[in-house]
Amino acid sequence: MITARELALNVLKALDTEQKRSDQLLHRLLQHTTLNRIDRALTTGLVNGVLRYRLQLDFIIARFYHHKLEKAAPVMRNILRLGVYQILFFDKVPDWAAVNECVKLARKYKGDRMSKLVNGVLRKITPESVTLEKWLEDKSPVEQLAVTYSHPQWMVERWLGTYGKEQTEAILSYNNQFPLFGFRINRLRTSIREFFSDPHLVSVPYEECGIENFFLSKEFNSFEPAVTEGFCTVQNPTQALACLLLNPAPGSIVLDLCAAPGGKSTFMAEIMQNSGEITAVDLYEQKLLKTKSHSNALGITIITTVTADALTYTPEKRPDSILLDVPCTGSGVLGRRAELRWKLTPATLQELKTLQARLLDHAAELLDKDGILVYATCSIEPEENTLQIEAFLQRHPDFIVEPASENLPEAFLPGKKGNSAILTLPGRHPGFDGGFCQRLRKTKEFTDAHPA
Repeated sequence: MITARELALNVLKALDTEQKRSDQLLHRLLQHTTLNRIDRALTTGLVNGVLRYRLQLDFIIARFYHHKLEKAAPVMRNILRLGVYQILFFDKVPDWAAVNECVKLARKYKGDRMSKLVNGVLRKITPESVTLEKWLEDKSPVEQLAVTYSHPQWMVERWLGTYGKEQTEAILSYNNQFPLFGFRINRLRTSIREFFSDPHLVSVPYEECGIENFFLSKEFNSFEPAVTEGFCTVQNPTQALACLLLNPAPGSIVLDLCAAPGGKSTFMAEIMQNSGEITAVDLYEQKLLKTKSHSNALGITIITTVTADALTYTPEKRPDSILLDVPCTGSGVLGRRAELRWKLTPATLQELKTLQARLLDHAAELLDKDGILVYATCSIEPEENTLQIEAFLQRHPDFIVEPASENLPEAFLPGKKGNSAILTLPGRHPGFDGGFCQRLRKTKEFTDAHPA
């Protein structure tokens, strides 16, 4: 029978070779085990913890590993990471137990000789033998932050240049915390007062977040029945801001490009009082099945899903408004997607920036005069956000930045008069992911060719 630690090792091994998300791999592997609730939580905690602190763990292991760690077999590196993470971060796991379990894994996957090596390395590592601050004294400020908060150096350097040291440290620290769950009350079926008057929920702790019908909680299991029954849905409040900025009217025609899994589509349907038309377009049919499922659970009937490429899709009817939530680096959700920080590169950013510009140009062609376009990302990189909008406006003089609508919470109203850009940074608004959105209006028909 597989143990919690071996299952965690299998997820970490798979992430080294597969282009999948850790939560997807965890879900898939946990489905096929008989682990109890406590062991499932241990597996999840180990995977997320090792992914978050990978750089720091490797830095520490290298002080005690008398070979080049980067040349070690990936399974060996992950076994050592699991051991060190438990020793340094898990108070409830005795050091000897963490060491013994990792030795067993090394013996199973790499044989007796490697199990002895793992035993020798891990027995030297204790909270007392690790003096991280001292070891970092002669390193550059960027490397110090990168190792302390376990983020790639190139990313830390970017954020220092963009946001300064204080805000960068806040972002880095926030990304290593276990994130709260965000929930949206289904306003078509209940109110937040009625929702929490349920005897099963009246004592469950939650936090308001400043957006009507949204709340945050460390709990998920207590709210799972309400999610299943369609009284609420899981959604981080940052994702609500783009929908509130668009503010589609009941009876209007809305196009949601790159829509899956459909959280924004369903929220817009609630804003529209389930009256009008929303076309949710995405390239992946499997993801759109989730949109349909969520819509049915919430009692929403105005969403039509279309499997198509958002770069070329043309709707039968001209939309009144378009929500374009583009593929992006996801640098605003690194706390929720722990492995993503190690997969992103500067080249990834450049590729996505080009794709985003093409999507914006196509979306612009689909609108009539006075149509509204809201551009959104879950990124905190200027190239994907403000600089992308500036470049778009230079290519499209038929568009203007439009002031934010009054339905936005005051805390998120843009400070600059006449602007409508909203940027949330991890750590600035507790419980909020990082993200960006901008409202634009098409002021006239403009048919001149623009650069590709």
